[in-house]
Amino acid sequence: MKLTPDNKLKKLIIVGDRVLIKLRKSDEKTSSGLYLPPGVQEREKVQQGFIIKTGPGYPIPAPVEEDEPWKDRDENIKYIPLQAKEGDLAIFLLNGSYEVIYEGEKYFIVPQHSILMLEREEEL
Repeated sequence: MKLTPDNKLKKLIIVGDRVLIKLRKSDEKTSSGLYLPPGVQEREKVQQGFIIKTGPGYPIPAPVEEDEPWKDRDENIKYIPLQAKEGDLAIFLLNGSYEVIYEGEKYFIVPQHSILMLEREEEL
């Protein structure tokens, strides 16, 4: 799912080191041929889904300059960017995430430290 100008997710702002993930459609049938009822795979400890939006990253504290009190303080916050990018397939821990329903669809807000692995289409 890509963000487009007319997309409803355009208004969402993800904060800090968190990412917004939409679960990948799971297989209804196991490798042995058994059909699983809905919700069985949603209770697994490890899930996978596509990253829809990311936060700015980890904030870096601004240096304190006590020697020049007359100097204007610049309040630009700088961030260490996240490794996760929009469009990546993320494998993440479910117990470290928060389930939210936005406009009738289920998403997960996941901190970057709960993401175990990323799969990216382009070369790293």
